[in-house]
Amino acid sequence: MTELLTIRSLTVELPTAAGWVRPVNEVTLRIAPGESLGLVGESGSGKTMLSLALMGLLPPRARVSGEAILTSDEGQQKNLTHQSEPEWRQVRGREIAMIFQEPMTSLNPVLRVGTQIEEAIWAHEPTVARNLVDRRVISALEHAAVPEPETRAHQFPHQLSGGLRQRAMIAMALAARPKLLIADEPTTALDVTVQKQILELLDKLRRDMELGLLFITHDLGVVAKVADRIAVMYAGRIVEQGSASDVLLQPLHPYTQGLLAASPTLERGKLKPIPGTVPNLTQLPPGCAFSPRCEYRRDDCELAVPEFRPAQNAHSARCVLL
Repeated sequence: MTELLTIRSLTVELPTAAGWVRPVNEVTLRIAPGESLGLVGESGSGKTMLSLALMGLLPPRARVSGEAILTSDEGQQKNLTHQSEPEWRQVRGREIAMIFQEPMTSLNPVLRVGTQIEEAIWAHEPTVARNLVDRRVISALEHAAVPEPETRAHQFPHQLSGGLRQRAMIAMALAARPKLLIADEPTTALDVTVQKQILELLDKLRRDMELGLLFITHDLGVVAKVADRIAVMYAGRIVEQGSASDVLLQPLHPYTQGLLAASPTLERGKLKPIPGTVPNLTQLPPGCAFSPRCEYRRDDCELAVPEFRPAQNAHSARCVLL
């Protein structure tokens, strides 16, 4: 199967007072049409910066290298790391769309919900007739399972609940019919019941529309419900990847094992936190970035950044213990 998105050695560098840092460091991933990839890691691991690189929304002066190849239905390919701003405007919304973590800060508070969805359509299809745009706005809201879509389209964001605002964001993201959807912590600000509804909605939309889905979260319980495959990110690098069942049931990397041990379950009462914090990107250790926090640490860990082991395997991890 042709991949929808193929990322090879993608690196993002940002300037700081202490020098250049790499919040995304030689990341290699793939997403097929209709497939869901869960990207997991603590805050500061580089997940959101990776998503911004795929949307062309990086801070000024950021440097990007490597490849992020987006393949259209017709087989045409474009490298997202070589896009100009006018080219990005054609990609955002039409080919790749993103749902952000907090809908109240992402939606314009002074524009009605329907107007904001209209803008997403007209940005890419300026010649579409008004009556057709109106129908597509209602259709987008219906796809996002928004009740009473005609009424909601005329309301302002503050008149909607948190769950409805997130559904409105989903409707806006899908209005121009993209093939790849990036969801950055889309359920963090929602209560548990609404979280479940949003996760089920995203999974249904992915299957119905053959969407590629990059689902970013720090919650392994959430990612288990929506992801076909999981990639675990730490200090800018992917440290483990494989099918969701393999990664969650037989984790290979000590960091993944630590995340699972720190996740609440009904069976286990006491949580086991990972000691320490994600390292400062200006002070990374010479070898494995996780070694200062790892209970299995040995001298080999500090010699060089580990390669994936087993090499070329569907389930592999960057760890010298394998």
